[in-house]
Amino acid sequence: MKRFISIKNIAQNRWLQHLLFWALSFYMLMRLFAYSDEITTVDIVYTLLFHLSIWLAVYINLNWLIPDYFRVGKYGTYCFLLIVIFCTAIGFNLLTFNYLSDFLFPGYYFIAYYGFLEIAQFIAAYIAITTLIKLSKSWFKYREIHDKLRRLEAEKIATELSALKSQVNPHFLFNSLNNLYSLALDQDKRTPDIILRLSQTMRYLLYESNADFVPLAKEVEHLQNFVEMQRLRVGEKAIISFQVQGDLGEKQVAPLLFLPLVENGFKHGIKGETEGAFIKIHLQVADDQLVFKTENNKGTVDEPIRDDKSGGVGLENLRRRLNLLYPDKHKLDVVDGVTVFTVVLTIQL
Repeated sequence: MKRFISIKNIAQNRWLQHLLFWALSFYMLMRLFAYSDEITTVDIVYTLLFHLSIWLAVYINLNWLIPDYFRVGKYGTYCFLLIVIFCTAIGFNLLTFNYLSDFLFPGYYFIAYYGFLEIAQFIAAYIAITTLIKLSKSWFKYREIHDKLRRLEAEKIATELSALKSQVNPHFLFNSLNNLYSLALDQDKRTPDIILRLSQTMRYLLYESNADFVPLAKEVEHLQNFVEMQRLRVGEKAIISFQVQGDLGEKQVAPLLFLPLVENGFKHGIKGETEGAFIKIHLQVADDQLVFKTENNKGTVDEPIRDDKSGGVGLENLRRRLNLLYPDKHKLDVVDGVTVFTVVLTIQL
């Protein structure tokens, strides 16, 4: 079965590219040098001899001067050596037709029909064309590698973000089920309401938060649902407030960024004896800037507020996600006071 040469084969085969280039060059120069419309053996031999000096200049430039001098920034040395090779190739062309041709093809008689300037124009044209082709190929190859690296980096970031976000769901579910278990043991009448809100929250986590960005209004609704679920659990022994200021409009935000901050507030602030405990959540949206603030008392149990390594989710998880999603467009301030713990997250949307 015959196999035809495709453009893809040519693009991937360096030797084939060179063969096609020189075949075209040979045909064009042969037509230029021919005495008549009919190509003779003399025309073929003359064209072959003329190419010797061109090959000398072209391949020394491509395989030595460009890789060793031009690409490493030694432009002065490159230009000097290129002039030397250029003049050498011209001299070799004159030498070929005046002396070497008689030795290589004793049955033919050739003379140098072109002078120094004409030969220089031929060789300069070939050096220029082949140099541009090589540099353009290098540029396209660089772009291909660069685009591939960008795709790999994007895939890596997407995988890492997915892994970081996936840690939020089990952590949230674990805490919620623990709360439900305690209420169920006490046969608390608030248990059905909490189960209902947990169901709504899990629906958001499973089906609506998989996108890279979600409507800010949806994220706020999810947080309000979580806060109300905690309020049912805690009752009236703690002060819990959630305020939203500004127009949410059509603004988008990465999902589940604020949940770890709110969870930490409830976990570390409202625990043990909840009398006098509080957590204040405030979201302010103005123009293209979002400020999310949580403030809570430090619980009665003497435990430093830091990343919860056992749970697998904490401020480090949030910091990593912010660095990936909002590079140079966010600020996370954490103030661990004597009695109050405050976190302020600012994001440029």
